Amino acid sequence: MAQEKINTTRGQTNLPNESDKYLSKREELRLAEIKLMRQREQVAELRRGLPQGAAIQDYAFEEGPANLDAGDTPIRTVRLSELFSAPNRSLVVYQFMFGKKNTTPCPMCTLWIDGWNGVAHHLAQNVDVAIVAAADPMALRAHARARGWHRLRLLSCGANTFKYDLGSEDR
Repeated sequence: MAQEKINTTRGQTNLPNESDKYLSKREELRLAEIKLMRQREQVAELRRGLPQGAAIQDYAFEEGPANLDAGDTPIRTVRLSELFSAPNRSLVVYQFMFGKKNTTPCPMCTLWIDGWNGVAHHLAQNVDVAIVAAADPMALRAHARARGWHRLRLLSCGANTFKYDLGSEDR
């Protein structure tokens, strides 16, 4: 990656009473933010360059109808490999802490998933997304209905070791 020169001219609105010390520190912050942005870009480039990772088991999940308002049946089995809508497309799996010993949905997970639901149509342009919980499909769907998660794919993995094997659940 070619190193380009950082523009050090100030292209900002300054108030008449801003001290030279403040302006100097603000410029130091701006340059640090540019450096951080470039480092993030470098990390993303490294991530894109990773070779294919280890193969994992083709886990089976339980899934209800795509339309949350259509009820909770029939429940069908969907394999991990079926969650990819196209070859070489990335899959993002959010491991929702709900089910088994987590008898109530995690409030922080719920907050994050609320946000994911809001941007799901944007995410779908580039990646496949699934929300996976150990809760049974009916409980997961009831919580999703209460939250209005109509844009997300909801899967139950309570009958398999997916969360344990991937480090999201302990014994």
